[in-house]
Amino acid sequence: MNPLLCILSISATATLLGACNAPSEPSAALADKTSYVMDPHSYARPEEAVATHLDLDIHVDMRQQRITGTATYQLRRQGGDSVVFDTDGLTIDKVTLGDGAPASFTLGAKDPILGRALRVALPEGADKVSITYATSPDAKALQWLSPMQTGDKQFPFLFTQGEAILTRSWIPIQDSPGIRLTYHARVTVPPELMAVMSASNPQERSADGAYSFNMDKPIPSYLIALAVGDLGFKATGTRTGVYAERGMVDTAAWELADMEKMVEAAEALYGPYRWGRYDVIILPPSFPFGGMENPCLTFATPTIIAGDRSLTALVAHELAHSWSGNLVTNATWDDFWLNEGFTVYFEHRITEKLYGKDYNDMTSLLGYQDLLGTIAEIDSGKHPEDTALHLHLAGRDPDDGMTGVAYEKGYAMLRVVEDKVGRPKFDSFLRGYFDHFAFRSITTDTFKTYINKELLVPENVAMNLDEWIGKPGIPGNVIIPVSGKFNLVDAEIVRWNQGTPAKDLATAGWGTFEWMHFLRHLPNSQTEKRMDALDAAFHFTASGNSEILAAWLEQCVKNGHAKAYPKLEDFLTTVGRRKFLVPLYQELIATPQGKLLAEKIYARARPNYHSVSVRTVDQMLAWKGEKPPVTF
Repeated sequence: MNPLLCILSISATATLLGACNAPSEPSAALADKTSYVMDPHSYARPEEAVATHLDLDIHVDMRQQRITGTATYQLRRQGGDSVVFDTDGLTIDKVTLGDGAPASFTLGAKDPILGRALRVALPEGADKVSITYATSPDAKALQWLSPMQTGDKQFPFLFTQGEAILTRSWIPIQDSPGIRLTYHARVTVPPELMAVMSASNPQERSADGAYSFNMDKPIPSYLIALAVGDLGFKATGTRTGVYAERGMVDTAAWELADMEKMVEAAEALYGPYRWGRYDVIILPPSFPFGGMENPCLTFATPTIIAGDRSLTALVAHELAHSWSGNLVTNATWDDFWLNEGFTVYFEHRITEKLYGKDYNDMTSLLGYQDLLGTIAEIDSGKHPEDTALHLHLAGRDPDDGMTGVAYEKGYAMLRVVEDKVGRPKFDSFLRGYFDHFAFRSITTDTFKTYINKELLVPENVAMNLDEWIGKPGIPGNVIIPVSGKFNLVDAEIVRWNQGTPAKDLATAGWGTFEWMHFLRHLPNSQTEKRMDALDAAFHFTASGNSEILAAWLEQCVKNGHAKAYPKLEDFLTTVGRRKFLVPLYQELIATPQGKLLAEKIYARARPNYHSVSVRTVDQMLAWKGEKPPVTF
C-alpha cells in the first residue's frame, strides 16, 4: 500500500547560533512561513501540523533491552485536524494533549519499509501532544550489546543509529530529513553506566543514572542519537574530546589528538563551527559505519584506531558534516549526495591543510578507485540508474541509495567546479552556501538554482550539471586524481610481478595508503608460496590497522590463501563495519565453497551485527537462517 507522502521544509528557518551546552528556548524562527517538497519515506503531513520541539523523557532498561517513556511535541498547526508521526515496531500506550486530556489516535497498516503511521486527532487550538510508548526488542535503530560484546567486557552497551529512517523505531517522530526540530531529553540508565547524546553532554558519570540533554538548534530526526555504556572522557582540546569505554579512552584520545586542529582548519575554510563542542565517541566494533555525524558527538568505529593516527581522515569527514549535512541538510533521501559529496570535498580540504598535498592526492585516488568499483557493481545490479547523484527511491529502502556514488561522484563533480572557477572563488561560494542555507534542508533543484545564480552564471562558466547530477555514470570531464606516491608503489608492484622477493621491495616509509594501494593492485593469481612470502615480510595477517588487514584478507580470499581464514573469521565475527563486510563476503560467495564458508561465518557473526549490516549481508547471502556447520 502506498504511504502518505510527507511534505518537507526547504526554506525559511533563520540561522541559529549558540553552543550545544548552552540551553535555550526553541527558536521562534521555526514559526516562519515554510515551503515544502514531497518525501515518500515518511507518513508525516507537516503542511497540516509539524513538530518544532521534542521533550523526551525515557528510561533505558539494559536488562530487558527496552526503552520506555514519553515524547512530548510542540506543534505548529497549519491546517487540518490531526498530526501524523512515523513509528516502526513501537508499542503506543497512550497519547494526551497539552492539557492532559486523552487524545484520539490510530495506527495505520504496517509497511515493511516505513513502519506504521500514528495519526493523532487535534482539537481546535491544540498545539502539544505527548506520546507514551515502548520500543520492541528488535528495534532497528538500537543495538544492545552484552558485556562480552564490548571491549572491556564488564558492562552492557547500547547505541542508536538513526540514518536513514530508523529513528522511528525508538522514538515516535516525524522521521524525515526535511523536518527539523530542537530537543530536550531526560534519560535514566543504570547508575553504573553513562548516557551521552547528540546534544550537550556530561563528562562524568551521574551518581543516580539520570542525565539531561539539550539541543537548541533545529536538526532532522536521523541526527537524534543516544549511547549508554561504561564510558570515560578525555579532552583533546578546549572544545574537543573523546568518549570511549574506559579501557580504550586514553588510546583513543592519543589517536585523535588532532581534533582541535581539525576544527580550526575547518573554520578557517568555511566559517565558524556552530555547535559548541565537537566530541567523538568510539563505539564497540559492531557499529555498522565508519562514523555517524551526530551533532556535537560523532559516533565512530574503533577500526579507526590504528596506533599511528593514519586513519583520522574519517574524523575530518564527520567534522565536515557539521557544515554539510547537519547545518545544510538533504531535504529527502533522493538528495543524499548533497550531504556526502560536499562533505568529502570539505574533508579533503581539511586533511590537505593539516597533512599536505601528497596525503590528499593518495586519499583522492583511493576514493576514485572506490567509485569505479561501486559503479561497476551497481551497473551489474537491478538499478543501474543509481549511479546518478539525484536518485528516485520511492518504494525502496532509502539505505539503497547510500553508496559510494553520493560520496565520490559528488566530490568529483565539485572538483570540476573548483577547477573551472578557481579555488578562491569556489571557497567564497561554499562559505556563502553554508551561511545562506544554515539550519535548512534543501533539494537538488534548490542547489542547482543557487549555484547557477551565485557562481556559474556570474563567472560565465559552462558546467554540465545535469549530466553529473541527473544521469548515470561518470561524465567525461572528470578530473582523475594523480598521486606521485602511488606511482612509486606502482613501480614496486611491477617489480613484485616480475619476481622480486618481497623482502627486497623498496617499501621503507610506506604508510597506510601506500599499502592499501599495493594490496588492491596485486594480481589474483598469487601462489601459496608468494602469499606466504608477502605475509612473512610485511606481517599483514597480524596487522592492527583495519584498512590494511581488510585489503589483505580480500586478497587472501581471491587467491584462496586458506592460512589467513582463521583471521578472516575472527575479523568478520568481531567487526560490524559494513565497508569491510561487503567486499569480504562478496569475494567469499564468488565460489561455491567460499559461499559455504561465508554462511558458516555469518551464522556466528550475525548476532553481533547492527540491523543495517544485517540487512545488507542477508540480501547478499539470500539468508534464510542458520545453515549446518561446514568443515574446511
